[in-house]
Amino acid sequence: MLSPESATVVRATLPVVGGALDDITERFYSTMFAEQPALLDGLFNRTNQANGEQRKALAGSVAAFARALLADPDARPDALLARIAHKHAALGVTEDQYTIVHKYLFGAIVDVLGNAVTPEVVGAWDEVYWLMAGALIAREARLYQEAGVDPRRPWRRWTVVGRREETADAASFLLRPADGGPPPPARAGQYVGVRVRLADGVRQVRQYSLSGGIGGTLRRITVKRVAGAAGTPEGEVSNALHRTAREGDELTLSAPFGDVVLDDSAAPLVLASAGIGCTPMVGMLEHLAAAGSGRRIRVLHADRSPADHALREDTGRLVGTLADARADFWYGQGAGPGAHGGRMDLGGLGLPADADVYLCGPLPFMRDVRAQLLRSGVPARRIRYEVFGPDLWLARTEN
Repeated sequence: MLSPESATVVRATLPVVGGALDDITERFYSTMFAEQPALLDGLFNRTNQANGEQRKALAGSVAAFARALLADPDARPDALLARIAHKHAALGVTEDQYTIVHKYLFGAIVDVLGNAVTPEVVGAWDEVYWLMAGALIAREARLYQEAGVDPRRPWRRWTVVGRREETADAASFLLRPADGGPPPPARAGQYVGVRVRLADGVRQVRQYSLSGGIGGTLRRITVKRVAGAAGTPEGEVSNALHRTAREGDELTLSAPFGDVVLDDSAAPLVLASAGIGCTPMVGMLEHLAAAGSGRRIRVLHADRSPADHALREDTGRLVGTLADARADFWYGQGAGPGAHGGRMDLGGLGLPADADVYLCGPLPFMRDVRAQLLRSGVPARRIRYEVFGPDLWLARTEN
């Protein structure tokens, strides 16, 4: 609960603090990493630091949390907190690190805003920070406990027992625990953190959806190699995995986490994805097929071409085993018979308004499909989405 006194100060200063958050977070990260470089080894994603995405996500999340407290001081934005907590758990974030973040974040606030930061302003925003941090610490503790994970030792070695090239830039890795023990429980739609030591000795973590094996003794992840482009570096971990991970090698994984999971429901289901966003959808399809689901299921996927569509054969095979499932594919080029050309268009598909909808893919794709769904009568509460990397969407809206 945000105190009335702090709420008054936060409301008055939110425009100033919110307007400067990008500068504040830039100062925060640069100062913290200069003095605590070890945090870039195995915790923070240095690619997202370089391109500014992590900074934008942090700024947006803090502002969104503050606005939510002002709207209802007794409530907390559960969707925002759950998304962050699961991401943190897959990285092995610990309670003591919130104190480190607090030190450098508030130092950056003072540096950027100067004399505007009175003791009253510091006290009010300090309350906002610790309300958010406390809620995340509690959620992350529950997640670790439910997963049977010691947050001080969250990593486990897994052996690559199979590798399959899906497309020219996507490969699947079939994994089993190297210690011979059972895999941790997983839910369809979840992801694991994969920690890789790079050529310069620094460890980096990326999160990959489970694309198969969720209910068995093995797990599968499908990794798209992120190519560099003008002004942007290549994906460090994805390229390292493609170059080096072979059958018999070992990888370091977290337990499965992720709040966008397939619910146990009889409602119609729509799985809409683009590009490598197909991975959690295929994991969901495999789970549904194994359970003999009779749900009405529509699988919708968009890609550059059939050759770029990872797990296409798996998708078709799984759809074919389900009692009431159908798949529609859209390709920018080479659509061919039975597929649609161009961008995904939901018009004429007759999607049921009471469907549970899951989205995964680039943010522009998800925004466009979500808007089409809303126009077709699907309520916003029935639409859920997964995003790879910092969530630049939820920090701006919770509709």
